Amino acid sequence: MAKNEKINPSPESNSLITTIKQAFEIKKNPLPWTKAFCAGLCAALPSLIGLILGNFQYGLLAGIGGFTYLYVFNEPYAQRAKKLLSVLLCLTFSVFLGTLVAPYPILSALMIGGIGAIATFIFGTLKIPGPAAVFLVLGFAMTTGMPIDPSLAPLRAGLIFLGGTLSWLIAMAGWFFNPHGPETTAVKRVYRELASFLDSVGTETFNDAREKTVVAMKEANHTLIAGYISWQSSDFYKRLYLLNEHASSIYLEVLDRSVEKNKKLPSELGESVRALTSSIEANKKSTPDRILQPDQDDEAVDHLFTSVYNADAIMNEPMSKINREIQITKQSVKTVFLGAFDKTSIVFLTAVKYGIILTIAALIAYAFEFNRSYWVPLSCASVLLGSTIMSTFLRAIQRSVGTIIGVVIASLILSIHPEGFFISMIILLLTFLTELFIVRNYALATMFITPNALVMAESTTQMHNMPFFATTRIIDIIIGCLIGLLGVLLVGRTSASGLLPHLIAKTIRSQAQFLLMLFSEQRKDFHFKKSRVHIKMHTNLTNLRTVYTTALGERPSNKKALEFLWPVIFSIDQLGYLLDSSLKDLDRPILSEEKLAQFLYILETLAQTAEYHRPYVEKDVPDINGFSKIQKEIISLQNAMNVCEKNQYKS
Repeated sequence: MAKNEKINPSPESNSLITTIKQAFEIKKNPLPWTKAFCAGLCAALPSLIGLILGNFQYGLLAGIGGFTYLYVFNEPYAQRAKKLLSVLLCLTFSVFLGTLVAPYPILSALMIGGIGAIATFIFGTLKIPGPAAVFLVLGFAMTTGMPIDPSLAPLRAGLIFLGGTLSWLIAMAGWFFNPHGPETTAVKRVYRELASFLDSVGTETFNDAREKTVVAMKEANHTLIAGYISWQSSDFYKRLYLLNEHASSIYLEVLDRSVEKNKKLPSELGESVRALTSSIEANKKSTPDRILQPDQDDEAVDHLFTSVYNADAIMNEPMSKINREIQITKQSVKTVFLGAFDKTSIVFLTAVKYGIILTIAALIAYAFEFNRSYWVPLSCASVLLGSTIMSTFLRAIQRSVGTIIGVVIASLILSIHPEGFFISMIILLLTFLTELFIVRNYALATMFITPNALVMAESTTQMHNMPFFATTRIIDIIIGCLIGLLGVLLVGRTSASGLLPHLIAKTIRSQAQFLLMLFSEQRKDFHFKKSRVHIKMHTNLTNLRTVYTTALGERPSNKKALEFLWPVIFSIDQLGYLLDSSLKDLDRPILSEEKLAQFLYILETLAQTAEYHRPYVEKDVPDINGFSKIQKEIISLQNAMNVCEKNQYKS
């Protein structure tokens, strides 16, 4: 090799370096000061109460119930109350079960896998954000590491229940001050995205802004439905619901106009919607001069400004003048679970994989008789929270490095043998720091999660060999991370990629069935919101998005092919939204059998192209009077499918 010849690092080397950098990247998310403080309070308060009542160990155990608060997110209080109660009961049951089966290692391993799988399936199916199965696994695992005494199961479970109840009360306290805070935040986000969408018309950012607006409206709709209480619906809640529906009307109106003339809208439209956004608060009125209307002679633009005025009226006029009723239909929990309980459901497959790997980790830990063996499956459970192989690998790096630093911190704390009040303050501080930094970087959070769990679990034991303690904890946790990572690599590495073609076809076929119901004579005696056709389309759309996101993180993955596939996914998602929006128009036309047959033929051909990678010849899409957006979207889907099929094998 010549002396001055440069050695270029291999792509694999560059990829590894990039991945490691990504693992320690500090995100710029806002710090959740209030949530972090409340989480610290929930974890520390039980031990303080125990100290006051003369039984500090009971207080520490009740502190595990305080982890219930970590499942708090920006959901409506009606949903939060039910969710946290469910988490509290499950955490209580996990501790009860862990105490009972602690004498039987193999049964404990099977149970820990079962808890992980069931919790992962429930959280995934109901789309609940947060730590999912981790703290349920923690509750079970920590009790198997306590002195074995099955007769203590009711006592331990009762203490967890008390600690969790305290967390529930703290989490629900905000209801007294701002009962519709989460719903308000969701609707305000819709109008912010809508303003950006108005600004994007006629620019290159149009499709990106369009997608963000639809996502915001869907999420707001989900939030509002979750916060609906049939026996108590305030005027402010009704206003929020109507505002979200009105945003959808404005969006469709803009979409109609952009189809006909792809030119920019007056900047005053976006400014007016942003001004309106700031007034979406309870007991807050907007001023009329916030909506600016320039001098122009475009009737469509005039109508858009009128729509913005109408949105302002929904927020400020008396409900008696608005004269609009809200109609909310919720899917039953049974229906949601039946949709996810399918062999092709990514949620179901992920839950099964999670349970199997967790069971293996527990069996290995018990077989090799690791000191405090529960740290192995617990670390494995944390790493498996990554939704893709890439995110699992990142979490493994983050947890390993964070754990080493965390164990050193825990060793220093425990070496001074803290007691009573000092331990409670340490738990409060460490929980506070964990929740504060977890939004920025998981490795940072792990630096505080590890010592916190160790202080709670080990502070009452007498340790005379700190180097041994630190070494065994680090070994346990790294082994757990490696088992989780290897498990994900070996079990279904490309399961999501393999599901994509079938799921795309399945989603398009369900949209075809829904379109048939919408525009045929069959619609007369048809309850759309509760129909299997409508539910099936929504389930398929949700699964498709999840599977595509998962496929992006798989290794190895054909990134080029997935990039070409994105316009297809985007168009299918937009078509689903347009079909859903058509439900609100009771005057939609009844199409002839010839037109309906054309639509079904086109969509079935698209489905077969996706599933079997057949060549696609674009076809003339019939028009639907008053619903040109649907026609245009199917044309866009044809174009996207054509480009995808031509390019994915070249990549």
